[in-house]
Amino acid sequence: MSEFDLIRRHLTGLGAGRDDVLLDVGDDCAVLHVPAGRELAVGIDTLVAGVHFLPDCDPAALGWKALAVNLSDLAAVGAEPAWATLAITLPDADEAWLAAFARGFGELAAAEDVRLVGGDVTRGPLTVTVQAHGLVPSEHMLRRSGARPSDLICVSGAIGDAGLALKHLLAGEPVDDYLRRRLERPTPRVALGEVLRDLATSAIDLSDGLLADLGHVLAASGCAARVELERLPLADQVAAAVAEHGDWSLPLSSGDDYELCFTLPRTAAGQLPVLAAAAGCPLTTIGEIEAGSGLRCVRADGSVWTGPDQGYDHFS
Repeated sequence: MSEFDLIRRHLTGLGAGRDDVLLDVGDDCAVLHVPAGRELAVGIDTLVAGVHFLPDCDPAALGWKALAVNLSDLAAVGAEPAWATLAITLPDADEAWLAAFARGFGELAAAEDVRLVGGDVTRGPLTVTVQAHGLVPSEHMLRRSGARPSDLICVSGAIGDAGLALKHLLAGEPVDDYLRRRLERPTPRVALGEVLRDLATSAIDLSDGLLADLGHVLAASGCAARVELERLPLADQVAAAVAEHGDWSLPLSSGDDYELCFTLPRTAAGQLPVLAAAAGCPLTTIGEIEAGSGLRCVRADGSVWTGPDQGYDHFS
């Protein structure tokens, strides 16, 4: 099939119907309407075979994840997802592969009211780039730079699941359904980002690992932090792996969780159950913002755990 046949058959009309899309796939550019009183949030991520995903991964899961990682970025600024563009490079015109990819992408797009409005299809090594666009009420965007001493540090869901799944896959070991889904079909915390807009002092999504991403918040806010290791929300499988080896690197540094880490004024601690119910996910307080610089990870006995504090870096 030609490039244009593939686009017409599998990528045109993908996702939710939206009245604010004036032109989408099929024209030289998409034309979109940004409503009054809203600001446009834009994020972009590239996934490369052999770097971000295994070359033989399920294409439907890859389609889902390619969109999910971008929606997670929108969630971190409190934006409501609206539109996406897709640039995909394929080794060959594998229609069955692209149909499955589009099915996974479209499933999440429809669930989150996102419309695919344009992009490109080319030939080459397997690479997927998605740009997501969202809308946030004017002057209500969440940022990394608002954390202040005495703020509580909180995270959604559980951390370390995707890292453990990948560890098993690379070792040729079986992976249970829960861990595989957490790696291949992460849940972007869109609803949480929206309910945090007027309450959280800072937020970031966890893509490169808690230590690295929380470190970005501390750098932007000019603060330090203390994380209490026994408070980290861990699935049973991750908790068992940590207990076996005594190494907290798995939940702290492995990345690919796509949960939100955010800070709240201490006076808002009582609202966490309400926020969790509104967002549809567990929320856990794991530490506190402090004056100064640096990040301390403290064990239950008060000792400080020292390990790698750098998350994933393409060029390290």
